[in-house]
This record gives sequence, structure tokens and C-alpha cells, in this order.
Amino acid sequence: MKILRTYKFWLVTFLLCTAFTSYSQREPQYTQYMYNIGSFNPAYVGTVNNAEITTAYRAQWISVDGAPRTIRLGVNVPFLNEKNGLGLNIINDDLGPLTQTYFDVSYSFQIQVSDNTKLSFGIDAGGSLLNVDYSKGDFEIANEPLLNQSTFNKFYPTIGAGLFLYSENWYAGLSVPNFLTDAIYNDEVSVLIENSPQFNFIGGYVFDISDGLKFKPAFLLNYLDGLPLNANLSTNFLINDVVTLGASYRFDNAVSALAGVQISNSTFFGYSYDYNTNGLSSYNDGSHELILKFYLGRGGNVRDKNNKIGNGKGKPKQIDTPRFF
Repeated sequence: MKILRTYKFWLVTFLLCTAFTSYSQREPQYTQYMYNIGSFNPAYVGTVNNAEITTAYRAQWISVDGAPRTIRLGVNVPFLNEKNGLGLNIINDDLGPLTQTYFDVSYSFQIQVSDNTKLSFGIDAGGSLLNVDYSKGDFEIANEPLLNQSTFNKFYPTIGAGLFLYSENWYAGLSVPNFLTDAIYNDEVSVLIENSPQFNFIGGYVFDISDGLKFKPAFLLNYLDGLPLNANLSTNFLINDVVTLGASYRFDNAVSALAGVQISNSTFFGYSYDYNTNGLSSYNDGSHELILKFYLGRGGNVRDKNNKIGNGKGKPKQIDTPRFF
């Protein structure tokens, strides 16, 4: 429908999307958030056994011109001392005339809080490049003052922090992607952002149903002052440590199907499809999301006398996402 290509539609659509992913945060929305924890919580960096490279692509609202498209590259490098880690995130997010590129470097430090539990502290610093090209799209209001300039370009610094508490079969995390919300509030883009930090809460637990079947429920909550809570719930079944099947629900937004396969010991591929449960379902053919993870230098895990997976050193094992905890 041509009306969906108007600037007015994209302004309204952008405001709806940024209700939960405003420019006060750096991370676009993912259905497979359980495989992208490092993108919005720097404390996750370094909590895995081996270095990881994560690539993700999200195509939202298929069949709608100018709909959101997101590409992510993430790198997670744990140190050999099992206490520190470094991470890198580069994300490109397109929505109609708006393009935003995020990048940051993360650092984490872990402490042992019990025999089987660790607490990780993380910080990240980087920036966001915002570009608005007013020459894109069809405009209903020709004399809109914003259209007097052809493009708008701006750089915004970002500083975030997070906590990540985990054990062998569960995890819980809290993060704030960007504390510098005042730095990104100005007259040009004030109608597009919220001048307050966003809080992300995440958690998950793995139930060993049998030797060849694991059940993993998880959740992600996004809170931004003055806006409704954005709640995501998901369930995944891991079959024979190779195939993952699951579903998720984003309250008042979408229901999703998820699937994944461990192609090799060092490669994981995941896919999800979203179907909108709100009024947008009449105007699009759903959303697709792909993820590909590479585990560098990954070797065999060691099992103890109780058949628990560990690192062979009598210490709680590092999280080996997405397959184990």
C-alpha cells in the first residue's frame, strides 16, 4: 500500500519501534535475544569457554518498503585466567530514512560468589552514528521544517554497564546500554528519542529432562521510564545437543517460532519467524531473523563423575551458549 511509504507513516512507525529501542539504548530488538546477550549486557563478555564470533540479520515486516533491517557483528573473547573478557559489537540498523550504526568495546571481570556460582561485572564504551536522509520516501507535508535540510548526521557517545550472575544451569542479568542520555537529547531529534536510560533484565534456566533432551525457558524485560514494560518470553528444547526447537511471545506484539542446529562443534545456525499479534499483521508478511555463531578453538568438554559438564579443573564451567550453561 502506497500510504505505508509516506513520511508520516515512518515517523509514527519509528516512534512505535523506539518505544522500547529508543536512542537512549544502543541495541535493536532481537527475537533470538538468548543468543545475543553480549550485544546488550557487557557483563556477559568472557563468561564462555572459548572465543565467539556472532553474526545476525533481522528483516522486520517483510513486504513493507523501508521496514527495519538490522545487521550485527559481535566478538566475545574470554581470557585464559577465566576472570576477564573483551568484546566488540558493531550493529547497523535501518528504518526508512533513518540509518544508525552502533559500535562499542566491552570489558568484564568475574568473581566467585559460591562453589558453583560466578558474578560478572561489565562496562562498555562506544558511540552511535545517526543519519537521516530526508530525500527518501514520499512526504505528505511538503512544508515540514525538517525537510529543509537533505540529511542529518550526528555522533553520540555511549557508556553502558551490566551485571551477570550465573551457575551451571541458570543465569540472570541486569544492564543499562547507555547512561549518557542527556548527551543525545537535542532539538533536531528530540521528537525521536526518550531522555532516560533503559534497563534490561534477562534470565534463563536449563532443565535436564533426559540425557538427550533439555528444556530452556528464558525471558527478557526492557524498561524505559514512562513507557509500558516490554516483555519477551521464550522456550527452547535442545535435542541430542544438536537441534533446537522453540517458541517465543512478545506481549502485545508478536508470537515467534525458533529453530537452530549445531552444524559442527564450532558452528551454530539459528532462525526465527515472527507473526504480529497487533494491528500491523494486516500490512506485512512477518519478520525473519538469522544468526550464525562461530566458536573459535572449541575443544571437547570434560564430564565429572556425576556426568556434569565442566572444565576439568574442579571449577564451575563457563557458559557455553547457546547449547549449555
